[in-house]
Amino acid sequence: MARTNGVTNPSGSELEHELDAPPWLRVESTLMATADAIHAAYDRRLAPLNLNLTLASLLSYVSDFGPVSQTTVAEHLGQGRAVTGTHIDRLEHDGLVERRPDPHDRRVWLVAMTPSGADLVEAIADVDRVLRAELRTGISRADRQTLAATLIRLQQNLRPPDQTSDQT
Repeated sequence: MARTNGVTNPSGSELEHELDAPPWLRVESTLMATADAIHAAYDRRLAPLNLNLTLASLLSYVSDFGPVSQTTVAEHLGQGRAVTGTHIDRLEHDGLVERRPDPHDRRVWLVAMTPSGADLVEAIADVDRVLRAELRTGISRADRQTLAATLIRLQQNLRPPDQTSDQT
């Protein structure tokens, strides 16, 4: 088996370009596998807090921007309102958030942090700091900036034509 750029080619031939690689070794597959690994790492680290990355993200968002509507939280997390409502129900049941009536629109409920939720957000931030430091080991700031710019460009390339802009 030949190796090119750290990738083993099962056929034994030399890979000249990533497009010659099998689909599971292309950059898009590597990107998705990396995202899955990062998500799983956060879920493992947050499990002792009885949370996962989605719940921790929701709590952190409400802590930073709350009280906010369920619709606003759903849009921020890139989820539907129904699944977000299920997550809010869970956090409310655990005493970490509460729903309050919106003083400006009686049809809307706002999600607000409780004191217990605020305490837990500090623990979430600690988990995040430690895991980010581990993830970034051996990766320079310049490398991270290049990666971020490339990922943003990939996202822009995937936007529908009516949502694209001249931003880079």
